[in-house]
Amino acid sequence: MSVVARQGFKYSIIGYIGFLLGTISAIFIFPNDFEFYGKLRYILPTAEMLVPFVVLGISYSNVKFFHRVEKDGKKQNMLSLSLLTILINFAIFSIVFFILPFVYPKFTKLEAWKTKEIILPLVLILSFCTVFNKYTSNYKRIVVSNIFDNLFPKIANLGAFCLFFYFALSQKIAFAFFFGMFSLMLFGYIYYTNKLEKIQFDFSTEYFKKNNFWKEFANYSFFGFLGTFGNYLAINSFMIGEFMGMEENGIYAVLYALISLISIPQLGLFNISAPIISKTLAEGDMEELDRFHKKTSLSLYFLGAVLFSCIMVGFPFLTQFMPKNGTMLREYEPVVWIWGSAVLIDLATGFNGNIISLSKYYRFNILVMLLLAGLTIGLNYYFIKNTDLKLIGIALSTAISLTTYNVIKIVFNYLMFKVSPLTIEMIFVSIICTLAITVAIVLPTFNNNFINLLYKPAVVLILIYIGNYFTKIFPVEDYLNMKFIKSIFKFK
Repeated sequence: MSVVARQGFKYSIIGYIGFLLGTISAIFIFPNDFEFYGKLRYILPTAEMLVPFVVLGISYSNVKFFHRVEKDGKKQNMLSLSLLTILINFAIFSIVFFILPFVYPKFTKLEAWKTKEIILPLVLILSFCTVFNKYTSNYKRIVVSNIFDNLFPKIANLGAFCLFFYFALSQKIAFAFFFGMFSLMLFGYIYYTNKLEKIQFDFSTEYFKKNNFWKEFANYSFFGFLGTFGNYLAINSFMIGEFMGMEENGIYAVLYALISLISIPQLGLFNISAPIISKTLAEGDMEELDRFHKKTSLSLYFLGAVLFSCIMVGFPFLTQFMPKNGTMLREYEPVVWIWGSAVLIDLATGFNGNIISLSKYYRFNILVMLLLAGLTIGLNYYFIKNTDLKLIGIALSTAISLTTYNVIKIVFNYLMFKVSPLTIEMIFVSIICTLAITVAIVLPTFNNNFINLLYKPAVVLILIYIGNYFTKIFPVEDYLNMKFIKSIFKFK
């Protein structure tokens, strides 16, 4: 079994463990106090939204130029200078942050200013973690980093919430625990990176000065920085927290925890595939890239469609087990349908963005990312200010902007590289899943919600399995055998 399949599968396993932890928390714990949970979910996305202004795309350059510096024996030099640059950037960023109130007095009214004591240090920690995350992905080892990125934030949220709600401790203590988990995550990254290859700090600049390599590095980093503005999830959390309140932000976060199951495999595959895409592009083998693109996209779409189908038929019964019977969440069921469909479309397009960002046309990816950010902000503002749709409006905004973004990338990649993620099999997947959902919905509903929660998704899985058995869309047998199962426990 290849390292890509093994690492990707392990990554997904960690993702599902994180999802299970997040789902249990979202169902039984966080709905007890949406407002405080909304505060927690405001702080992290806001910090994530500010991180690009400190990292400035340096993390992407650590992937783009890794093979080049590895060949010249300058990996440690690149990592050392990257970390030093992050520290300098953060100092400049902090100065600008504290000057802003003198230029724009209303800045002090924002929640970002009121929580600056935790947001600013968190920005620095996450910036370092971002560099380590991308750097270690070059070794095709993404499982441990996923533990840090997926599990630690969930433990931070859960622990802080329990300290505040169940143990009746102050918000300061809860926030201290929250921050402490991310500090531990950074130390974990440092330890793991050092285990992969001993860290030897080298702050010399001669190598980067040679042939003006630093200009090429900085130029790619800058465009990578511009491309990070498409983080619509952070934008949504920030705008909901500022304009709609922390309670709505808490509800949004719980819905996101449920929907995020659909895209877990996508994240692992993208991280492990980036070096492969870069190599294929460098060799100009577009035929192989197209084959890999289609195969990957179909796998992502199939798995995502299966999970989405189960969520659709199980969500109404799942809310019955939440505090207060999940009344507020049930009111926003259309959000799950709308947002989930947008995520499915995103899965179907595969790693379109990665192909563009790792090619000579990476600047175009920046333009569409900026378009995504602009559309998200503009549509969010419109729905918030001009309609009463609330979170449904945010879901519509996300669906419109994300779909537009993906369509543009599909067209561009086909014109430039003659590659496309779309296949006829995706239509069959859609038909099979739609029929499975329809049958599960029209089947009798029992008085026992627990039975409904189990049997309706089970019906969906059985029908999809039968449909896939006859159409042979997804090679289930490749993953349901002892050889593969044994390979995923080989942590090498």
